[in-house]
Amino acid sequence: MKSTYKIFLAICGAALMFTSCLSLEEEPKTIYEPGFFTTEAGIQGGLTALYSHLRDQYGNPYILNPLEVGTDAATYAYKGDSNYKNADMSGAGSLIPSGAGNGSGFWNFTYINTANGIIQNAETVGLGADLIAEARFFRALYYFNLVRSHGGVPLDLGSGELAFNTSPTRTSVRNTVPEVYEKCILPDLEYAEENLPEQPRKTGALTKTAARILLSNAYLTYAWWLENPNDIATYPECTRDASQAPSYFQKAYDTAIEGIQNPGPFGLESSFYKVYLGSNDRNKEMVLYSDRTENDDTYNGIAAFGWGNGNSPGNFVSWMYHTNYPTMIAVSSEGNNVNPVLRTDNQFLGRPWSTIAPTQDALELFTDIDKDSRYDGTFTWQYRTNWHQGGQTYEYVNGPHGSQIYHGEPFLTFINENVDGIVYDDQTSSYNLGYLEGYDSYVVDLQATSRATYPGLWKHGPYRTNTGTTGDDPTSTGQPNVESTRPFPVLIFSELYYLAAEAAVKGATTQAGYSARELVNVMRARAGVWERKNNERQDYSADFSDELTAATPQTITIDFILDERMREYYANGLRWFDLTRTQTWQERAGTYHIAGQAFTDHTRLEFTRTIEDYHYLRPIPQTQIDALQMSEAEKAAYQNPGYPTE
Repeated sequence: MKSTYKIFLAICGAALMFTSCLSLEEEPKTIYEPGFFTTEAGIQGGLTALYSHLRDQYGNPYILNPLEVGTDAATYAYKGDSNYKNADMSGAGSLIPSGAGNGSGFWNFTYINTANGIIQNAETVGLGADLIAEARFFRALYYFNLVRSHGGVPLDLGSGELAFNTSPTRTSVRNTVPEVYEKCILPDLEYAEENLPEQPRKTGALTKTAARILLSNAYLTYAWWLENPNDIATYPECTRDASQAPSYFQKAYDTAIEGIQNPGPFGLESSFYKVYLGSNDRNKEMVLYSDRTENDDTYNGIAAFGWGNGNSPGNFVSWMYHTNYPTMIAVSSEGNNVNPVLRTDNQFLGRPWSTIAPTQDALELFTDIDKDSRYDGTFTWQYRTNWHQGGQTYEYVNGPHGSQIYHGEPFLTFINENVDGIVYDDQTSSYNLGYLEGYDSYVVDLQATSRATYPGLWKHGPYRTNTGTTGDDPTSTGQPNVESTRPFPVLIFSELYYLAAEAAVKGATTQAGYSARELVNVMRARAGVWERKNNERQDYSADFSDELTAATPQTITIDFILDERMREYYANGLRWFDLTRTQTWQERAGTYHIAGQAFTDHTRLEFTRTIEDYHYLRPIPQTQIDALQMSEAEKAAYQNPGYPTE
């Protein structure tokens, strides 16, 4: 009964829920019968499915890829295939409707129809406004991702606008962007803000704070769209009333400030490090996340231990961002060639697929790294030896210029600055790493990072509490080939500060104590707080808040906010939305810098991306165009302009 035509997902919630979200304490089910939503069990099952579906999109790197690769944040790494090269826009691949990495990961209406079924049958089963608000929140979230990615999309899935559809259809009419916002996204989120509780009904469930973050973002994004400062075309074609933009900027600001002033159980963690520390997952800053568990394969939706294949709903984002560190070779104290850094299941390491690399430009944005803790709390910039975890007992390995590197010491250090005097010699190590007087480890500096050798991603790295079977136990390499069971952030409390600051820069009238500079400085002050030198594995207490806030410009610009958002949300899947919302994609990402493809490459190169105005809308997937029972002319008109007819 499950339709192959996923466009309009007409089938009465078929494949509604393959597994539930463990923290919501529901039983996993598969339901196909149309009357299911007229029962209390059906409604509860449908709501659980909406939470569960978050795992298919958040933590899935093939969806995250075009949201980061092709921006100023990231490019494809040396093992990146067409998924990553197509998204990069630099000529290594091509962004086409039928191609991989084309940004179509949000084109799925199954769970929109699930939400429609819940909302439509709410009165029949006596559903309270708070639970209706959960369904309306999710419908708005899915439509918001769609409209930001593709422009106007259909509100009618076959049975009328925003109605639950029970029969498959292969025709469609796309609504305009204003219709999607004004008929669905904004009223749904306004309803959610009014009716969701301050405290979640269960761990991980929705709250007013979640509604305010998403609603503020929706107001802000719609305001930019209405203003359209760079005259970026939309589709389907429609008029934009730029005179409405200031009112939406004001609403974005007011909503975000309301969230800051009435946080409920949420708030800022004491340091950036603690936001992404695996042992502190599901902390008070994580307002909504796609949840996973290591305790039950069924509830996890995928094997929690064993060999991972990189499939949804697993979280395997961190795999993509690691240099292939296990291939580094050194000579041991016993005279043998060995791997000094073993593949290990811990937050600094994990499985290295080496498909996404940070651009040198992105790394350059992490300034004042001895004061601003976000670089240390984002990247693995020291790769430390760990051969004891693999049962090996040699005393040390030989390092550069005669040094001896012992177990647990740095073997490779990335230096976040341009340094004179580094020698890169292909005879010194398998990676052609550099050496520098004063360092016992090998080194690579900022202008020598390449598609093969670059800092990895600590913030989303694997973490497990079951230390008896994982790499978090320092006596074992654990399960380094399995997907992470960590939650992946969807909405973070700190976003309220940046959303309000951006709206203020765009002209919103501010409250006393909540100017753009004051809002940004809350986050910069937190960035200055150190509770640990993460990569150096040392307890450390320091506060550079005053220095960082004093260095904040007196006049905040959109560029400065975008710089700050890079430092705060690197690899969270927000970057493409940030650049397309503010219409700065070409300006900030049109060129980027990185060294070449091989481990021996350390010379900075410049790459140019071809980013046309029409790329601000992703293509409608070709499979969906082909499935339409419409004329060829109607199919061509359904596709976003600029993309080839295939």
